[in-house]
Amino acid sequence: MPPHLLLCTDLDRTLIPNGEAIEPPNARENFKAFCKSADVSLVYVTGRHKDLIKEAIQHYQLPEPDYVISDVGSKLYQLKAQQWHEMPKWLAEMNQAWRDYDADDIHTLLTEIQTLKRQEASKQNTHKLSYYIPLDTDQENLFRQIQSILEHHHINANLIWSIDEAKAIGLLDILPANATKRHAIEHLQNQLGVTHTETLFAGDSGNDLAVLASPIPAVLVGNASPEIQQQACQLAQQSQTSNQLYLAHATPTDNGNYAAGILQGVWHYFPNFRPQLKSLGVHYDVNC
Repeated sequence: MPPHLLLCTDLDRTLIPNGEAIEPPNARENFKAFCKSADVSLVYVTGRHKDLIKEAIQHYQLPEPDYVISDVGSKLYQLKAQQWHEMPKWLAEMNQAWRDYDADDIHTLLTEIQTLKRQEASKQNTHKLSYYIPLDTDQENLFRQIQSILEHHHINANLIWSIDEAKAIGLLDILPANATKRHAIEHLQNQLGVTHTETLFAGDSGNDLAVLASPIPAVLVGNASPEIQQQACQLAQQSQTSNQLYLAHATPTDNGNYAAGILQGVWHYFPNFRPQLKSLGVHYDVNC
């Protein structure tokens, strides 16, 4: 039987309270208790790799998920009896995009580009190739060089640029073109026979925007920045999916941050789960 709710959530600053905002009392405990329901399948959707996810589950006392979408969408696991099993059909999709090249193969193709310094092994996987880049690098020219090499070998890839401000270094991830949070969630839905009406996504940041503005019902937790709130609303309006985006906010019950915001989203979209939430002491106005 498919789950009645496929509950998909980002980790850092969505479920995990590692931002500056205050976490409401008992929010994580209530979330953990709610996820024990047989009617809920929990999915972590995160840029973290497997070891960091395991570390976070233990450190923050998070519920064990049923599925994990990790490494910026490049890996999809099913968890059974605390064993992580990579889902073969998703792996096949990643292989197809990269024409059966793996990260080591692609690294070999890019060795002529001097500015690329490969990140630690723990930050790589078979379908995620990560580099450190000096901040003064001509990013546009670098991307053009990389894409030229990849296209020559008919490899479909996305290049994702970010900055580690603490270390003052650029970060580059090379991923299969179809390795995205949204595509991985939709793949999982198809595998489980779950529709959008049985799914909820929760996020907080720019790398969640593609899902937040999609037809998948979504909640933006209350601790998201005003800039992300504005971007999410604009993108949802452009995509005509505004009805599928809920902004968690302060209520008489809680401030809508982190896990509390996720539960607000459950209350908003899934009235049939309100009795379970009430039994945990979680209650909102009907229009929340």
